[in-house]
Formats: sequence, structure tokens, C-alpha cells
Amino acid sequence: MTALLEAIGIGKTYPGGVVANDGVNLSVNAGEVHAVVGENGAGKSTLMKILFGIEHADRGELRLDGKPVSFANPREAINSGIGMVFQHFSLVPSFSVYENVVLGSEPHAGIRFDRQKAIDAVRALSEKFRLSVDPLPPVGQLPVGQQQRVEILKALYRDARILILDEPTAVLAPQEVEELFVAVRALVEQGRTVIFIAHKLPEVLEISDRITVMRGGKTVGQVAAREVTEKSLATMMVGREVALRVDRASNDGAMACEIKALKVKSESGGLLVDDLNLHVHAGEIVGLVGVEGNGQSELLEAIAGLRPIADGVGYLEGTSLAPLSVLERRARGLASIPEDRIARGLAAGSSVAENLVATRLDDTRYVRNGLLDLKAIKANAEKLIERFSIRVGGPGAAVSTLSGGNMQKVVVARELSEQPKLLLVNQPTRGVDLGATQFIWKSLTEARDAGAAVLLSSADLSELLALSDRLVVFYRGRIVAALTNSDDLTPETLGTYMLGIAKQTPEEMQGGLR
Repeated sequence: MTALLEAIGIGKTYPGGVVANDGVNLSVNAGEVHAVVGENGAGKSTLMKILFGIEHADRGELRLDGKPVSFANPREAINSGIGMVFQHFSLVPSFSVYENVVLGSEPHAGIRFDRQKAIDAVRALSEKFRLSVDPLPPVGQLPVGQQQRVEILKALYRDARILILDEPTAVLAPQEVEELFVAVRALVEQGRTVIFIAHKLPEVLEISDRITVMRGGKTVGQVAAREVTEKSLATMMVGREVALRVDRASNDGAMACEIKALKVKSESGGLLVDDLNLHVHAGEIVGLVGVEGNGQSELLEAIAGLRPIADGVGYLEGTSLAPLSVLERRARGLASIPEDRIARGLAAGSSVAENLVATRLDDTRYVRNGLLDLKAIKANAEKLIERFSIRVGGPGAAVSTLSGGNMQKVVVARELSEQPKLLLVNQPTRGVDLGATQFIWKSLTEARDAGAAVLLSSADLSELLALSDRLVVFYRGRIVAALTNSDDLTPETLGTYMLGIAKQTPEEMQGGLR
């Protein structure tokens, strides 16, 4: 059988000699879901950009329906029946769904825009492919799962035969993921072909027919989804065996952090965190679960001193945090791994050595008589680079030259270089490959085992389930469920609380809140 779309011996080298694709091969059959997996830097994104005409290969050949093709730009790819839905959407929030879908390819009645024809077309596509999107409301009012469907409808409206989905489940709750998979299966039933780019291996195995694995810019294998396991697929991706779970804590220590009736408001006065009560003990990881925007990040920022508290109070080992500055909280044993490592965690133009002491510029080990002790700062960096396996040319290298995974390791190394009492962790492995993820997980559990109380927020439910000893679920700024982690706890169960479908009674929460 002739493949619908083929990439043969694709090579792409960027200025500076960075080889992104090195003889990559991909063969996608009509009417299948074909997953492409690999760590960050494996070359997946570059290959997809070449297929969609954003980038151009230095060598190799693309074939569509068995015939050689070359796309000068995305418009040529779209005209050939290839559509792509990026992880970061390109929608106009104030425009309605139908306006976003037809933008640039509007139907006309004479010289006038045919509004009703556009609405009818979008509604028909939505029903045909089980995407369930109302054409009329402004896109900005829709939840993220619905916005993603609008992006898919944009591609289908332009008659895409092949749809590339780039990390489509990254920001979705489990129920939204399942709804997406229903739509993907409907696409295939209607004769479409889907290329699925993802890093969540259980989802890859659930939705795909075949899987192409990339590593280091090369294709290392193509397998049928039914013939591999999550573990064997991870081994192909990394080139060695990896642990996909960690041991949870068997017990916990004294109370390290207590949150009482905490309220956090937005700049406009709306409640982001509402009357929240929570205990965190030494030697445990408490996972904060919720669709992004439901108060988890705001809680961590308030505890860290980065966001004002409207009401209520937080305690660290019995001491109120209210009068303490950020530096004073750190001096008492609080450490923080922020959500955005570039904006909040690092000074990108400074060296690795400087970043590793950036929160300790009042420490006499590194600053004497108002002057930096460069020798001590360098020695500290050399020690942490080795301990945390940071891949860098040396302590003097600018952080901006590191990969995303190694940037994150710099943040983790700084925050864990001295054992914290309370560790606030927000999206610790976002944009980080499988190998670095495994190392960061190990670092967090070692800190927990050494006595740290850890509050962990992550958009990745598999990460929360792997690391957390207890989980509390946020919905609209409130805790709606508190659960002790166990092998029986599933993403689907968490999803019912995340979306507000279910809510525990105060009595049911007691065991999980402790």
C-alpha cells in the first residue's frame, strides 16, 4: 500500500551547525492516527514544520499520494490538504467561533460576506466530526478545550485531509482529552488522517494506530501501538530504561505549613482563592490539582510572598508569613520553583554560576564586604553542576545558551542546594524531556524524604499521580476534593472534580486534608 504522506531522508541544519533532523523517515497511511514521539530536541517540531511549509529541508524528499511535493509556505500545504493545530492557538478572542473559522476564506454572496452561510458551514462541520461547538459565541468566552476544537474546525473548513495535532492534550482535563479522542476517531471514520504529536505516553497508546519514535534528530523506529507498552516506548525514546513512577512517602512528620481561611484577589477584585484551608506536613508531597486558572498558581504565589493576601493567613512551622518579606520567608526555609523559569526563575543573560546564588546575595559565603566572592560562587556552581547533572560548558556559560531541561535543572539545583522546610513547585517539568523529567522527579522526592513539605502544582495529571502522597482538587478558587493517593485513583476521577461535575462533602474531605 502506498503511503499517503512520506518524509524520506529529511535533513535540516540550523545556523551554528545545530542538526535538528538527520535523515528522518516518516510514513503515514491514509485513515490512521499516527503518533510521533520523542524527547525535547528529538526533531519532532522541525519535521512537522517542514511538513507544513514553515521550515524547508536542506535535503531529503516529501511525497504526498506517492508524488514528490515541496511547500514554500503553509498556504501551499493547506492547499494540498494538510492542516496543523499548534499547541498555542492563533484565535481572535473577540471574534465569534464562525468568524475565526472562516477568517481569510470567507464565503460571499456577491461582494458581501455571507454570514449565514459561514454559520451553517461551521455548524455542519461541527456535527459531522462530533466537535460540538456553537458557532456564535466569542472565542474568548470558551474554555480551552472548546478553543482547540475551533482550531480543528479551521483546518477542516479548508478541507484538510491530513491534520497535524501538536501536543493537543497538554492543557486539557481528562474528560476534555476523552472528548478530543472522540473527535479524532470521528475524523478517521470520515476519511481523515491524523498525525498526533505528544509526550504523554498513555494517551499515545490509547489513540494511535502506529507510532514513529525519534531521538537525537533521527528516526529510531516505527511500531504498531498494540505491540508496545508505555515502558518499552519510553526506552525507545530515551535509549535506556526509565522509571515512570516514584515511591510515595509511607508517613509524614510534623505540620510544616498551615493555611487558614486564605483569600487572594485579582487586580479587578475578583476572588482567585476563596476561604482556603490546608495543612502540609514535613516529608510529604501534596498535589494541587485543577484546570489552569482555578487558584493553584495564585496560592503558591501568595505563600511565596509574590502576591498579596486579601484575608486569612499562612504559617511556616507556626510562624505567620504575613509580616515576612520574600527574602525573610526564604531565610526561614521556604524555597520556590516557579511556573515560568524564564520570567520568574532565571536571569537569562547571567551565568549559570550567578543564577545558582541569585537568591543568596546576602550570604557571607558568596558576598564579603559588599563584593561578590567569585571564587566561592564558581566553586558552588561546579559542585551543583555535578550534583544535578546540568549539561553546560562551564559555570561561566550564560543560562540562555542551555536547553529548556538544563535551565530547569539550574532552578531546581538552586532551590534544593540547601534542604528546604517548605518547597513550592509549579509545573516542574513543563517543556522538559523524559530524561530530565526523571531526574527532577528524583530530586523532588529526595527533598521530601529529607523532610521537606512539598506543595506541587502541575498541568500533567500523570505527574501529580506519580509524585503526590495526597491530592487536593481546586475548582474556582476552592478545594472541592481531598484524596489520599493510591493506585486506584485515576485521572478520570480527578477530572470529575476539576470540571465541577462532582464535589466532596466536608466530611469526605477530612481524610485527605488532615
